[in-house]
Amino acid sequence: MTGAQGAAKGRFITLEGGEGAGKSTQIARLRTFLEERGHKVLTTREPGGAPGAEMVRKLLVEGPAERWDGITEALLHFAARREHLRSTVWPALERGDWVVSDRFADSTVAYQGYGHGIDRKLLADLYAIAVGDFRPDLTLILDIPIEVGLSRAAARRGNETRYESLPREFHERVHQGFHEIAIADPRRCMTIDATGSIDQTAAAIAAAVVARLGA
Repeated sequence: MTGAQGAAKGRFITLEGGEGAGKSTQIARLRTFLEERGHKVLTTREPGGAPGAEMVRKLLVEGPAERWDGITEALLHFAARREHLRSTVWPALERGDWVVSDRFADSTVAYQGYGHGIDRKLLADLYAIAVGDFRPDLTLILDIPIEVGLSRAAARRGNETRYESLPREFHERVHQGFHEIAIADPRRCMTIDATGSIDQTAAAIAAAVVARLGA
């Protein structure tokens, strides 16, 4: 794995999925699992994960759904992503940390590409500019039915409601996008059934990380 900081020593794991998939809960569980196995772990999120990127996050996740069009959203996401990588992810990997992120570039493909219909070649070009040849070591896509996820998201709703308020058809396209992402890159991606209990999902994630990365 390479990035702007050179060959990274740590591992980069991303958790993806639609609204209400349970990523935050599972990231906390995965952190504990990895720390118990002797790893130094940094957990982070996108958009956000660095001071400048958190400022961009507020623009993206708060306010009315019609605030931005898909291209504007994509540009904002990649601006935040570049700052996140430069300030947080790449330095941590160089230290030898394992970095676990709540979302990364697959979310931009799923939400802006599939959800909003933005040309995925454009998104690939933006990735090349902002990220380069850096890729996660492992991406875990938490899969749950759309209605279940939106119901969970509504139950913990705060200020960050912009994406959740988009039409169901949008979320159907996002769900299909994640499915196709996993199929297209099976060496990096694994789909995790997140319909069971928290413990069952955490066990499936831990097994995937051991199998793929030898954690």
